[in-house]
Amino acid sequence: MSQKEVATKNPASSLLPKTPKGEATRERILQAAEEVFGEKGYYLASVVDITQRAKIAQGTFYLYFPSKEALFRQLVEQLSRDFRRMIQQEIAHATSPLDAQLMGFRTFFMWVKEHRHLYRIVQQAVLVDEELFRWYYERLAQGYEKGLVAGVQAEAFRPLHTETVAYLLMGMGQFIGMRWVYWEDAEVPEHVMEELMQFVRLALQRSNDEEIKG
Repeated sequence: MSQKEVATKNPASSLLPKTPKGEATRERILQAAEEVFGEKGYYLASVVDITQRAKIAQGTFYLYFPSKEALFRQLVEQLSRDFRRMIQQEIAHATSPLDAQLMGFRTFFMWVKEHRHLYRIVQQAVLVDEELFRWYYERLAQGYEKGLVAGVQAEAFRPLHTETVAYLLMGMGQFIGMRWVYWEDAEVPEHVMEELMQFVRLALQRSNDEEIKG
């Protein structure tokens, strides 16, 4: 599911505010939705819950989003965009393809700490809109794969199947973040980060023998 397909399916895309004040109101609604969907779940949350949290009139809500479902889609899309943008900004400072992968994990854990409801919201998407759920992870995987391809081309990584490795890395980040950040509301312990980084190094880096053969 492409970004264009998501936007087409989501009628809220045509209701984007045109002024700074309108954008601020839209952001307040999305922030309230992130909290309410995360706390109550999509099906128990109501538009009234969200408007009360955002401190706006219910009529104002419908100037920005035609329905609760449209708001949910916009929220998932924005969480995806914001996270991927933050990753790109951080790894721009990486000194090597491996460093970029390791910085990506740290950035993910930091971002999830600030958006603890991400896990619950994204998992709800499989019930609310399965195409959106798949789009979220496919876009994330594309970012991982881009870095992996760059590492293979630079001969820093062994020539593995990059799409497979992208999903493996996503799985590690997903469950380590769930174990400490989501369940414990804590930072990922440094010894866990060291083990993770060692695992990634061993999995991705070319060995001396491979360098000689290459």
